[in-house]
Amino acid sequence: MSVRFVRPEDAEQVARIYNYYVENGHQTFETAPVGAAEMGERISAISEKYPYLVFEENGEVLGYAYAALYKIRQAYRHSAEISVYVKWGVRSRGIGRRLYEKLFEELKETDIHAVIAGISLPNEASVRLHQSFGMEKVAHFREVGYKFGRWIDVGYWEIVMGEK
Repeated sequence: MSVRFVRPEDAEQVARIYNYYVENGHQTFETAPVGAAEMGERISAISEKYPYLVFEENGEVLGYAYAALYKIRQAYRHSAEISVYVKWGVRSRGIGRRLYEKLFEELKETDIHAVIAGISLPNEASVRLHQSFGMEKVAHFREVGYKFGRWIDVGYWEIVMGEK
């Protein structure tokens, strides 16, 4: 078991993990599956500037986490949004925690000052995970997403990393 930086050849496994949530959950607001090629392009674009990690066990990617651009305006350049996804069926094994431990370690070595996470609600496991890293809820938007025939709220959690 290891947490490592993503590689281009991980795109297919990352897409499979993500597409489970696209097709079955409200954790992402995408409604159409993402192909391996498109996921590879996303991975490449994000990992040029931000850490993008995978949790691997016996050659299989079981989860991934990354930081990404929060907003495009220049004044946001010291803020990043983070995400974590764990393969369905292997959750509750600490994979998300291990990924976030390494992700936060990597972010401390960058010029990122504020870290933000959007969580579609309800999602108690994700809320607990983010709060365990010191993130605090700073916003709640009601009914901003519509998926599977229902409106979905999104909460935002944040932590200020402090000065280097």
